[in-house]
Amino acid sequence: MVVGWFEKHYKLSSLITVFGAVAIFYMSSLTFEGVSYTTNINSILYHFFAFFFFASFLYISSLKGKKKYSFLILALIISLLYAILDEFHQFFVPGRNSSIVDFFIDSLGIMLASMIYAIRIEFVNRKIKE
Repeated sequence: MVVGWFEKHYKLSSLITVFGAVAIFYMSSLTFEGVSYTTNINSILYHFFAFFFFASFLYISSLKGKKKYSFLILALIISLLYAILDEFHQFFVPGRNSSIVDFFIDSLGIMLASMIYAIRIEFVNRKIKE
């Protein structure tokens, strides 16, 4: 129901997507002096949910509830590329590091969002046909 509202108001969804991308970039720009490079639960949750919601709103704003799997795959690729660029960007930020583990966690959030949205599209389209 909520997702349908965001699909109807896809311009707002697009704005939220851009805001999410900017927020991720901003958080990646922050320096953390004296922090160890171990992955803790807060870091895992941040990476997973930041990219889960970024990908979700990218799917909502680009597919708008239509069964277009080519757009879903394109949005998936864009989300994964953004996760790669985020880790690359962190390589140049003092006090931060790039991590394949962080990219893996980002990817899990992106993949879960992709699967949930694909299932939703199938469910809605099947319900409309009935």
